[in-house]
Amino acid sequence: MKRHLKRALELPFVLLAAAVVFVEETLLRYLGLAMAALAKWPPLARLEGRLRRLPPWGALLVFAAPSVLVIPIKLAAVWFAINDRYALAILSLAIGKMLATALVARLYQVLRPTLLQIPSYRRIETWLFAWRDRLYTFVRTLPAWRRAVAVVQQTRAWLRDLVFRASSR
Repeated sequence: MKRHLKRALELPFVLLAAAVVFVEETLLRYLGLAMAALAKWPPLARLEGRLRRLPPWGALLVFAAPSVLVIPIKLAAVWFAINDRYALAILSLAIGKMLATALVARLYQVLRPTLLQIPSYRRIETWLFAWRDRLYTFVRTLPAWRRAVAVVQQTRAWLRDLVFRASSR
């Protein structure tokens, strides 16, 4: 009985973990590239230069600011949901989350050297990343994770073959 319960709970856990890993490894990568390209725009480049010169506690306040900036988007999502416009609610939450994630990722890149000057920030970051790495290691050892990876690799190979066959005609 215990083994069946474990297997039943493993699949939703792996799906959730796969979504987190996807966001962490894929979405953040592309959002980071987009934000880096946008940061080459001279006014933003000047702003980033000013941000790099902030004192540590000022950098921490700027780093936390996107959490406050997303509040209007979340309120709009609540308003949409109250008015039975669920697709708009979900869309506004998704767009708000992506914008906030992209902004936080870029601010992290710009402000990290300054933020590491705060000892408590450095300890929390070290603990958080160590915890995340242990969790990823655990998830990647699960049989369901390995099966999911195999299915994804097979699907990619099938799609690659399909595209290759279609383009060679």
